[in-house]
Amino acid sequence: MISVEVARETILAGIQPVGTEVIGLNQAVGRILAEDLVARVSHPPVAVSAMDGYALKAADLAPLPRRLKVIGLSAAGAPFAGTVSEGETVRIFTGAAIPPGADTVIMQENVRKDDDSVEILTGAPVGRHVRPAGLDFSTGDMLLPVGTLMGARAVGLAAAMNCPNLTVRRRPRIAILSTGDEIVLPGDPMEATQIVGSNGPGLAAMVSALGGEPIHLGIAKDSRESLRTMISAARGADLLVTTGGASVGDFDLVQDALTEAGMKLNFYKVAMRPGKPLMFGDMKGIPVLGLPGNPVSAMVCAIIFMEPILRALNGRSTVTQAINALLGRDLPPNDERMEFMRATLERTDQGLVVAMPLEQQDSAVLSGLARATCLLVRAPHAPTALVGDMVQVIPLPPVL
Repeated sequence: MISVEVARETILAGIQPVGTEVIGLNQAVGRILAEDLVARVSHPPVAVSAMDGYALKAADLAPLPRRLKVIGLSAAGAPFAGTVSEGETVRIFTGAAIPPGADTVIMQENVRKDDDSVEILTGAPVGRHVRPAGLDFSTGDMLLPVGTLMGARAVGLAAAMNCPNLTVRRRPRIAILSTGDEIVLPGDPMEATQIVGSNGPGLAAMVSALGGEPIHLGIAKDSRESLRTMISAARGADLLVTTGGASVGDFDLVQDALTEAGMKLNFYKVAMRPGKPLMFGDMKGIPVLGLPGNPVSAMVCAIIFMEPILRALNGRSTVTQAINALLGRDLPPNDERMEFMRATLERTDQGLVVAMPLEQQDSAVLSGLARATCLLVRAPHAPTALVGDMVQVIPLPPVL
């Protein structure tokens, strides 16, 4: 067996980012930038008012109160065409351009209005309630770097930057192959000894969430012919992920079938719990990640290994974002395998983050993984851990 660290390094050493494509901004959610995004405009483009009120010269505000002549109006999209001179003011609304000659804005609550004049009741320095041109950003500013995952906020910023098209990584194509005579698809007729396959749908959902394009090849029977046919359908994928058949039992034919298809095996056992029978190789340029058939083991291994692969294919950092937390209950010593315990994160009244391992850690309990909000990481040969000890956890995306 090799360690989790060595397995990750081995897997990621040969992964290169996929190619790029240009898409419209309305298609950008969930995509990964492949080029730095630079502002094509300044925001705001000119000095604008931050309040409804009156634009004027700050020098006109002494002594107070001061009466000024209202010479026009400036609204958003309809600026005042003239210039503000001494003793004059312009009615202005939020977001409207500051007219030439004016350098401050008095809120409308601080004036008394007559027919064509206003009495200013309070003073203000130059620049009060004025948003200068380029306050947010200026033309040429690089605001969204390579590797940015485009969410709603990033899309909104790109729109404000006047960037209608983006260069992004194409979605990595991830072929997913489940195996086993005992597995049926959700909703299919099934015999008493068969089980509903969750690995395919679960892994496909993870691939989509990570910005990839899942290609579900189906469920291969425990026969060389079935495996050979479905493996051939992975041609053109950026990664082939299999579940089940990664070990060397009598019915575990996946490794042999992949070898016949040209795979060069790198390793097939990792010192981790759950997920010891994990395989990795290269099939004529297509990386192959063989996950265990056990659903919990498959999903945990996908978090630890498949997710970094997807990030590498998308040109993003592959560093696992682990955090520290306090342990919520005592744990016995660990053996030689790194353990990834399903746990929940809770916050105390004092604001401390506590990781509470679930009581049931059996790798057949998929509902526990769904309830978990983190994986609690225990190093090989870790000693007894007590309540309140500092532990490392990998946060999981919220389920609900």
